[in-house]
Amino acid sequence: MLTNSRNYSLDAYDEIDFIHNYYERLVLEEIFEQSTRVQEGDRDFLADVACVALNRMPPRYIRHDVDMTFFMSPQDIQEIRNKVVQAVTDAINYVESRERGEDVKLPSVDVSLSANRANKPAKVATTDDAAKKATKPKTTKK
Repeated sequence: MLTNSRNYSLDAYDEIDFIHNYYERLVLEEIFEQSTRVQEGDRDFLADVACVALNRMPPRYIRHDVDMTFFMSPQDIQEIRNKVVQAVTDAINYVESRERGEDVKLPSVDVSLSANRANKPAKVATTDDAAKKATKPKTTKK
């Protein structure tokens, strides 16, 4: 356990500054890609969009990016990329709409990776499935 033998002080941030949210760098890079305002140096807009986008992503605190990517498939990496792009696009639209005084709602977002979903929805039986089971001949063991 991290706290067993050491006396940690919250004043010593240099000991924990290497811990970060995996999505922070990805979101910031994507905001820069999508927004000319940010490219021109609008730090307030960058901060607002980053906060909105990051609050729509799951927190994934890691020490090193390789800690996260080592265990992901190429499909997971692409899915994360797509979700970051969508979260940033939605966040930019949201912040710009709020700046115009519009009362907008953010669309819902699914933040789990399909490969990591523990509670995948069960297959729902249809009436055709029930009919097939009812008419299926039963065999008996002898």
